[in-house]
Amino acid sequence: MRELALVLMLAAGPAAATGLEIEIAGEGANGSVHIDLFEEIAPNHVARITDLAGQGAYDDVVFHRVIEGFMAQTGDVAFGKMGGDMRRAGMGGSDGPDLAAEFSDESFQRGTVGMARGPDPDSANSQFFIMFAPAPHLDGQYTAVGEVTEGMEVVDAIKRGTGRNGAVVGPPDRMVTVTVTE
Repeated sequence: MRELALVLMLAAGPAAATGLEIEIAGEGANGSVHIDLFEEIAPNHVARITDLAGQGAYDDVVFHRVIEGFMAQTGDVAFGKMGGDMRRAGMGGSDGPDLAAEFSDESFQRGTVGMARGPDPDSANSQFFIMFAPAPHLDGQYTAVGEVTEGMEVVDAIKRGTGRNGAVVGPPDRMVTVTVTE
């Protein structure tokens, strides 16, 4: 099994920067990815991600939906744990309430990180995705929470899913540990 470290770092003001370090293991990707989070653009969504990481909720969560030429999705802290019923991965979130949309002028480009949601714009909770390619149809429809600043080649190696929904068949890549750093 190959190892991947995904490091999420917050874009911060004058205070010390806070970030996340994510260790990922799987069959597809291997290496480090650095992401600056948009703390000023999406403060509630960024707070949710860092809170869940601090609780260890993202530990052992899989990339359950990976669509070639579009995006890789992870973060289902309820049903996306490795070893669980992978047929339910992507259907859950945290125990926290869903978040109100924090739409911005940020464009969904290659490397943009966004919050996944259901049909209701105010239904984002814990799941997020990383774009493989530009998707301007998501602009103003999903909350952009960050952008990859290093390691897109690692993101490009995440194991792809099949079919229209991108469900990953067989062992998916997963976030083994997610820790908040300062």
